[in-house]
Amino acid sequence: MSETKGYLDMELLRFTTAGSVDDGKSTLIGRLLYDSKAIFEDQMELLEETSKQRGEEGVNLALLTDGLRSEREQGITIDVAYRYFATPKRKFIIADTPGHIQYTRNMVTGASTANLALLLVDARHGVIEQTKRHAFIASLLQIPHIAVCINKMDLVDHSQEAFEKIKADFESFASKLEIKDVHFIPISALNGDNVVDRSENMDWYEGSTLMHLLENIHIGSDQNHVDCRFPVQYVVRPQSAEYPDYRGYAGRIEGGVFKPGDEVTVLPSGFTSKIKAIDTFDGEVEQAFSPMSVCMTLEDDIDISRGDMLVRENNKPTVEQDIDIMICWMNEKKMIPRGKYTIRHTSQTARCIIKEVKYKMDINTLHRNEADREIGLNDIGRITIRTTKPLFFDSYRRNRNTGSIILVDEATNETVAAGMII
Repeated sequence: MSETKGYLDMELLRFTTAGSVDDGKSTLIGRLLYDSKAIFEDQMELLEETSKQRGEEGVNLALLTDGLRSEREQGITIDVAYRYFATPKRKFIIADTPGHIQYTRNMVTGASTANLALLLVDARHGVIEQTKRHAFIASLLQIPHIAVCINKMDLVDHSQEAFEKIKADFESFASKLEIKDVHFIPISALNGDNVVDRSENMDWYEGSTLMHLLENIHIGSDQNHVDCRFPVQYVVRPQSAEYPDYRGYAGRIEGGVFKPGDEVTVLPSGFTSKIKAIDTFDGEVEQAFSPMSVCMTLEDDIDISRGDMLVRENNKPTVEQDIDIMICWMNEKKMIPRGKYTIRHTSQTARCIIKEVKYKMDINTLHRNEADREIGLNDIGRITIRTTKPLFFDSYRRNRNTGSIILVDEATNETVAAGMII
């Protein structure tokens, strides 16, 4: 049992891959899974068989993640493929996202929860437009760590100059973006150089392998543990013989640390109380922090319902109805100026109207296009909305959980956009 518990308690690193078409993202993930012994025998046999049918030499590891048949036929990745694997040190969830410009929305979806982005660069082509676009999206989504994997080093004779040039090019571009922590690794996904095992062909490289970086990068401080935010999702009233008077508030902590005895303020009412106890699936805890899901009981009976938020008196989020948002449009139907949409934010649902479009982002040049304000599929732009009731939010830069929203089409119930509050 203790082994299982240890396994469940292991830290989880979510990472996303991005790169141009044919940069070898899927091959790299296949190599990671293969070299870290995370592939089952039957999967391996299927891979060998499919590779043979396609007349390929050796095993094509890219087929591991390209799960959709249309992807396999074209040899490209179209949708976001999630893979789960674990090593003795950590658990991992990989979001393998497509490289094409017309799948920007898929990349935004896969990257929104990631701790780290793997950006693949082809050693022969260096930093291209796609690389810049993916770096921009990674900085827009405030992904805390970036690993730039310079792939296909075997095709440039494992040259250190080629690696250093790409590194310098990327650094000069990234200086314009908000990217905090960047690592550069020369690899060959096809041959496994510097993926899990160190490369003998590149003895000039003294940094860590990709696997070592993934297992050891510090992600504890990626969550906001300063601003206490607890959106209530559900009021728990068992009213059973065992718990006749129990009234708990269940939800996921989106920021900060809560302890029994702490004073909290309830938004929007402004009433205050103290935390009596914090319950989890495994019993009571002495403290709780993001991203734990808990049930809190308070010392006073206050009217609290879904959509309310527990915060600290001297550290409150912004409470506003007019909100500035960077938005990525995800629907075939274009955004309607002055259109009305449903907005979802933490555990709140409201309606909103698009007040104005300030500009559209040209992702290739990073320029703001103020002349063209029509926002369609895969466009990223800055807009202002007005909501029917105040939302309690922080800027996305400060807290990715309380700073993100989605817009839903009221007629079809489709998610039409994801947004980051500025």
